[in-house]
Amino acid sequence: MRHPIVAAAPGSGAALAVDLGDQQLPLRSLRDFYAFEQHVKTARGRRGLEMIPEWYQLPVFYFSNPRSLIAHGAPLPAPPYGEWLDYELEVACVIGREGRDLPVDQAADHILGYTVLNDWSLRDVQRQEMAVGLGPAKGKDFATSLGPELVTADELDDSLRDKGFALEMVARVNGRELSRGSWSGISYSFAEMIARASQGVTLYPGDVFGSGTVGTGCILELGPENTGGWLKPGDSVELEIERLGILGNEIVR
Repeated sequence: MRHPIVAAAPGSGAALAVDLGDQQLPLRSLRDFYAFEQHVKTARGRRGLEMIPEWYQLPVFYFSNPRSLIAHGAPLPAPPYGEWLDYELEVACVIGREGRDLPVDQAADHILGYTVLNDWSLRDVQRQEMAVGLGPAKGKDFATSLGPELVTADELDDSLRDKGFALEMVARVNGRELSRGSWSGISYSFAEMIARASQGVTLYPGDVFGSGTVGTGCILELGPENTGGWLKPGDSVELEIERLGILGNEIVR
């Protein structure tokens, strides 16, 4: 099944919601993981850094701002601070059932469906924050795009491959393709991410889990000198995941 991702009803305490037809499921929390090895290794390598041994031991995430979620087609106001604006091509899942201390072999049963996610980033601000050893915060919390629809797993099961699905992921800026990867290249499955996040914590319907950036899926990884520079007002960004749809937003002043 396919459910539109829409602006949440006033008073719901959320910015976006999944339209289930007879009701809305507000999206109330946002965890973003770091699950594609190619992205982690390449982005660190461009900064002269070795791979982190601990990355191979467990899936890690940070919390972002669910009140700054924006839908497909909504304008993205350029933040009034920072200059190195970037997109991040990701897939996301939404939790549909409450659960706590979930084993990996049961965690996927708690997924309502999957969608496209753009984890907008200010890389100069993020670099300052991460140098302190805490964050990211203001480098990320101004906006995250989600949509256009939530697609249930039964529509994708025929493409399941080990940790992910054999579905192409593409990013375009002003119609020009910059990124191409596959969900099947993910190193941690969503079940593994959910199991980790649920340790000692209850997950609730409407919790959002981002995968982290697919390999080649951002300007930081590709290098601004190879893409025409960082994003700016007037740019249109489209992120497409095969069978999940196209998530598009224009950057405005």
